[in-house]
Order: sequence, then structure tokens, then C-alpha cells
Amino acid sequence: MNRPPHVPLDFIRYPEAEMRERVRLFEEDICRRRTVREFSPEPVPREIIERAILCGGSGPSGANQQPWHFAVIQSPALKKRVREAAEEEERSFYSGRAPQEWLEALAPLGTDEHKPFLEVAPYLIAVFAIKYGERADGSRFSHYYVPESVGIASGLLLAALHRAGLATLTHTPSPMGFLNEICGRPPAEKPILLVVTGYPAADCEVPAYAKQKKTLAQISSWL
Repeated sequence: MNRPPHVPLDFIRYPEAEMRERVRLFEEDICRRRTVREFSPEPVPREIIERAILCGGSGPSGANQQPWHFAVIQSPALKKRVREAAEEEERSFYSGRAPQEWLEALAPLGTDEHKPFLEVAPYLIAVFAIKYGERADGSRFSHYYVPESVGIASGLLLAALHRAGLATLTHTPSPMGFLNEICGRPPAEKPILLVVTGYPAADCEVPAYAKQKKTLAQISSWL
């Protein structure tokens, strides 16, 4: 079997001292990121969102199939529709569909069915996982490692938005099939995440509980 075309790796090797400093600075910055529920309506340049999406789209994926789509919602009318649909699902969740254990886990965060931020923030980014591809003749082909690939891309998107100086919220109303209709996306795409982004409100606060993160010893092991 012939080897497919390759290109040189674009890689920069840093001195160890610089490596330590770069990862320290990144850790210091990314650990300041918090999920925000109080946004400012102040507009954000579209280019910033576009470049953050490109960062997300640079992530690794199964067979490099890139099984994701980012639908950016900025229209006030569409954001209102998203809020109405999401709050309908959330009312059902909080009023009986959610098990008590889940509600108790959410209690320290103070969340409820009211989601005004869906209309206030300048952008909602609906992240879709593309379950399969379609050839020109309409036949389908499988995508591989879709949840893993889209999860990585979403993480890179969040990091890029934070790096740009924006606040973010990951919102997951369930079910959220309404996003296919609102965003005009085909059945092959499954909405998995709604990233709310913009500047935080001037008086924004976050739950103290959200600052409690597990230690290195709790989240890692060395074998």
C-alpha cells in the first residue's frame, strides 16, 4: 500500500524553562474560567467568535472526519425562541423529570428553570455532532469516535473564547432537538451543547462552590 501524502510537522520545541513558564501561565489563566449566568448585552466582534470556532475545529477527530458543526445564533428573535424552548424543557426537568439526587447535586450552584442569559448574551453557539456523512449519491458512511471528537473540539472552543477575554456558559437542556429546527440543521446532526458567550455583566457573581476544584492527586495517577 502506497503511503498517502505527508507534509512537515509545524512544531516548536521550547527550552524546558520556557515550557514550565508557558504551561504555568496557561494554567493560571484557564483556571480563572468560570461558568457565568449573568451576561452583558454588549456586542462582541464577529471575528473573535469565528477565530474561536476555528480553534475548536482544529481539534483531533476519528479518521479526521471532523464530525461537528457550530451554529452561531445572534438574532434576537432566534435567541428568544431558544430561551422559550429551553425553559420549557427545564421546567419539566426541575418539576419532576430530574431524580432527587441530581437536584441535590445542582443545589450548591443555585440553578433553576429560568434562563434569561439565553437572550442577553450576544452569541449562542449550538454545537452539533454529525452522526454520519452522506455521499453525493445520497448513501451514508459512518463517522467514528463522534462523542470523543466533538467533546475535544468543544473544550478547545471554550479555551479559545476564554483566552480571547469572553465569559462562557455550557448549557445542556434535555432534550434539545428543538435546536435542529431553530438552526435549520439536518437529522444527521445531534445537538449536544449550547455555548453561551459574551462579556460578563458588570456585577456578575459566580457560586463559591464552583471554585472548588479537585486536586492533582484526586484527578491523576502516575503508574
